Amino acid sequence: MKTFKSKKRAAWLMAAVMMGTFTFGGMTMHTTYAAVPTKTLVHDSQMKHATIKDLDNDTRVFAVDKTIEAKKVTFQNRYGFDVAGHLYLPKDFDDKKQYKAVVVTGPFGAVKEQSSGLYAQEMAKNGFVAVAFDPSTTGESSGKRRNMGSPEIFTEDYSAAVDFVSNLKFVNSQQIGAIGICGLSGMAITAATNDTRIKAVATSAMYDMSDSIRNHYQGDYYTPEQREIVKHHLAEMRDEEAKTGKSIPGSHELAVDKDGKVISTKTMFPDKLPADAPDVVKGFYDYYVGRAYHPRAINSNTLAWDSTTPYGFFNFSLMEHIKELSPRPLLLITGDKAHSKYFSDAVYAAADGPKEEIVVPGATHTDLYDQMDKIPFDRLVAFFNKYLGE
Repeated sequence: MKTFKSKKRAAWLMAAVMMGTFTFGGMTMHTTYAAVPTKTLVHDSQMKHATIKDLDNDTRVFAVDKTIEAKKVTFQNRYGFDVAGHLYLPKDFDDKKQYKAVVVTGPFGAVKEQSSGLYAQEMAKNGFVAVAFDPSTTGESSGKRRNMGSPEIFTEDYSAAVDFVSNLKFVNSQQIGAIGICGLSGMAITAATNDTRIKAVATSAMYDMSDSIRNHYQGDYYTPEQREIVKHHLAEMRDEEAKTGKSIPGSHELAVDKDGKVISTKTMFPDKLPADAPDVVKGFYDYYVGRAYHPRAINSNTLAWDSTTPYGFFNFSLMEHIKELSPRPLLLITGDKAHSKYFSDAVYAAADGPKEEIVVPGATHTDLYDQMDKIPFDRLVAFFNKYLGE
């Protein structure tokens, strides 16, 4: 159970978000006023179910570059969800020009104010129009059922983001790429496999969530008997939600203890990690609960996934058609100390070309979320410049 102190902290932080000013990681975020009139961008948008507004209540948790302008946007996917995002514009933006564009989201359980926003900002600093977005049902995106993970809908969100940027008059619709971070990497690759408007795709700290949830770490999680126990647990959760009409929070990756009981928690982490917690867990905790805390992020310990989230990932495999990604080029970025490296290795081995894998010396999985000395942005920019065109 959460302590009173942690509840008070979460409430205080949410109030600060609503007021539009708060100090995150030593940086004070204030409402900013855009140099490019929003009405100009609205005029240049040709997507019917989309909005562009000034970015107020700025709660981004990375070092914001004030020379890069950001707008708050929404766009509707084909299921009718309104996907919320931040639109980043290049320096010296001119709406009479046409720019290359990238769409980016992730990690799984994060929000656009965290890692994906940092990546989008860096791409904008290098001349790209970029959109970081919250997957459907999470963050500021719509969905009556909150925090319901879905491989299909999250993949669709990438294509919806392409709908949005390709219908901006200042974007060249033939020069659009996608970036997936951590658990949204599989969705980025899957979207690019079938949506030919995505001309190139890159991943960072890749996770294949369908494999991770169904088979866990390197496929060694469930015995056949344990898998059946988990399926029965999911059926019970569905039945309870149907009876009550209420969402039940729970773990997106379910463990089975030695007594055959399913282990599910209502938050990602305990309020305080034990001293002997694994380094991988410490890495996630230090990012989400520490330096990149955000009250809308599931992984920041104030929210949880819906307990029936595993259904979609049990039913569908994201990498099933990886061969069909070619001829669209693929870049995989991982670290030599990343516990997730095997996901990138497996996809690199399975995919046809063009393909490239960058292994960053000394980088852990979460280093690739926000550590500027570890993320090879120069290589990422060069990849998209090569395949989208200068």
